[in-house]
Amino acid sequence: MKKATIAAVITASALVLTACSGGTSTDSGTDAAGGDAVKALSIGNFLDITSWDPALADIGFDGPYLSAIYDPLLTVDGDGQPQPALATDWEVSDDFKTITMNLRTDAEFSNGEAFNADVAVQSLDYLKAGVRSQEAFQKVESFEAVDEDTIAIHLTQRDDTILYFMGLGRSYMMAPEAMTAGTLAETPVGSGPYTLGDASIPGAEYHFDKVAGHWASADFPFDPLTVTPLSDATAMLNGMEGGQFNLIYGDKTGMDMAPDNDWNVSSGLSMWVGLQFSDRVGATEMGKPLGDVRVRQALNYAFDGQQMVDTIGQGVGVATNQVFPAETAGYVKALNDIHKPSMDKAKALLAEAGYADGFDVTMPMAPPFQPWQAIVEQTFGELGIRVTFKETDFMQYMSVAPEYPMFVAVIAMDANPVATVERQIAKPQWYNPNPGIAEFPEIQKQIDVVFSAEPGDAQTAEIEKLNTLVTEQAFFSVWSQSTNTYISTSDFTVTPVVGMMFPTLRQIKVVG
Repeated sequence: MKKATIAAVITASALVLTACSGGTSTDSGTDAAGGDAVKALSIGNFLDITSWDPALADIGFDGPYLSAIYDPLLTVDGDGQPQPALATDWEVSDDFKTITMNLRTDAEFSNGEAFNADVAVQSLDYLKAGVRSQEAFQKVESFEAVDEDTIAIHLTQRDDTILYFMGLGRSYMMAPEAMTAGTLAETPVGSGPYTLGDASIPGAEYHFDKVAGHWASADFPFDPLTVTPLSDATAMLNGMEGGQFNLIYGDKTGMDMAPDNDWNVSSGLSMWVGLQFSDRVGATEMGKPLGDVRVRQALNYAFDGQQMVDTIGQGVGVATNQVFPAETAGYVKALNDIHKPSMDKAKALLAEAGYADGFDVTMPMAPPFQPWQAIVEQTFGELGIRVTFKETDFMQYMSVAPEYPMFVAVIAMDANPVATVERQIAKPQWYNPNPGIAEFPEIQKQIDVVFSAEPGDAQTAEIEKLNTLVTEQAFFSVWSQSTNTYISTSDFTVTPVVGMMFPTLRQIKVVG
């Protein structure tokens, strides 16, 4: 079972603002080479970096940290489409089993080692073996250095997601000496636009030194650059008002304050919120009721997603019952009418399934998910479902959630619809530990059709059919899709990317 992106939307642990440095100037200047104009950028990120080793790092909130130190082969744009970075262009063979990439020849690691095709292959082999990064390379047979600035990726079978995952944060290139020494987690060495500054305080504030003459220096006009992990929303806003930050991971309160402070606001859909069924085939005694589709459907009818968007979400979000991001490929608007909120319908379905008096269930609970605990208890109470919550902390939640038949889920979504099929439906993940597809042969058949369909409109049509099947079978009880919000001073704009909880430095631009 592979770890995946954590979608956390609310306070997990508070880091005091006094742990951070004082005010930040945004005066323009020039970079270390005396060329491009630069501005000071101080980012307030929601979480600390999970690891400086790209093979161990999470994609979620690690974007600004890793993109400062490392260059990727590919990046993505706001639509999740792969874009050039160290790989200048690429070609996919007619049988979809070989990807050939041309590489830049002017990149150098901060320890003086040169970047070339051999190093790219070494980095990719390292990532393929990585605990977290391996997800991107499941169908890779081998990597090959064709010549000094060309590599070939040989696949065991067609893979419609590898370029997307590489662009999302799974193709960072690392210095050979550091990979061999196994020291990347403590001492990151990349070819990126910055190096980690000596003044950094792990867990409190990270300073980055701009690299003179970096090949893409103009794309990173930030100097000095700092990133501060801070999970307390109030402290984050205080930092914005006080000038300590000029870009933060924001919330509704920050959005409301933006007009009076001349702040820019960028928002994008990022995660679905609802109940995840980890035992949808009823394999365990506690999860037995969920093996009946009528029970799963009842739990879809019972919750009013729009009401939760209006109250818990303070009007931010989209009420839907789907895991494909709204208005993107794979999403079918008409499916939102399948389980229109109806407590009477929910009770009737439970009675038909033999649970007119409800049933007992135990679920995990952690602080980030408590805003939904009361509505779950109230709704279950109306259905006669007797729920017992087992308290845990945020980081343990991922480990223990699969042990329960269902749990409150706040799960990151993907811009790539095939990635959504893989991560949310077909393959085991911590948040989908038992897909149970073997018990749903019609769905398995449609998954196979999706993976073999002609890329483009034909494949999207098949994904929509699959989405219809899993929605009808109540694979999840999705209440809504929520957003990530980034608030910046008027000097900066941010492009949200579905799949990244906090974008990389490449998605941050200076205004004007």
